[in-house]
Amino acid sequence: MNRLEKIREIVNGVLINNADLEERNCGFVHLYGVSSICRLLALKRGLDPELCGISGMLHDISSYKLGYSIDHSKLGSIEARKILNEAKCFEEEEIDIICNSIYNHSDKHEIHSVYDEILKDADVLQHYLNNPNFKVEEKEKSRLNDLFIELGITL
Repeated sequence: MNRLEKIREIVNGVLINNADLEERNCGFVHLYGVSSICRLLALKRGLDPELCGISGMLHDISSYKLGYSIDHSKLGSIEARKILNEAKCFEEEEIDIICNSIYNHSDKHEIHSVYDEILKDADVLQHYLNNPNFKVEEKEKSRLNDLFIELGITL
C-alpha cells in the first residue's frame, strides 16, 4: 500500500466516526477534493504530488475529528504530525513540509512556501468548484483569479 492510501484509510476512519452524516459527507468531498487538486497543482508546478496529496487529505483533520474549527490549522498540524509519525513511513523533512502547509493554510493573504501555497490554492479552488455560489472572501478572490489564469481557465 502506498503512503497516500495509508493516510486515506486513517482519514476515512476519522470521518466514519463522525456522527453527523452531513458533516461526514462534507468531509469526504472536501478532503478528497483538496487532495486531488493538490496533486494536480503539484504536477503542474513540479513539486512532489504525494506530499501535496497527503497535506490535502490531512489539512482539516482536526475539524472533522474534534467537531469544531477554532484554530483548526494549528490543531490540524499537530494532529497530522501525530498521524504521520504513527504511520512510520515518512522522513522528518517530509512531515515538516506537510505539517507546515497545514499550519499555514488558513493564512490565504500571506505567501509562504511553495508547498503551503499549493494547499491554500487547492482549498480555495475546491470550495469554489464544489459550490460556485460559495461566497469567496476578498482575500481569496485574487488567489482564485490567479489560479484560473495559471490553469488557462477563462470565465
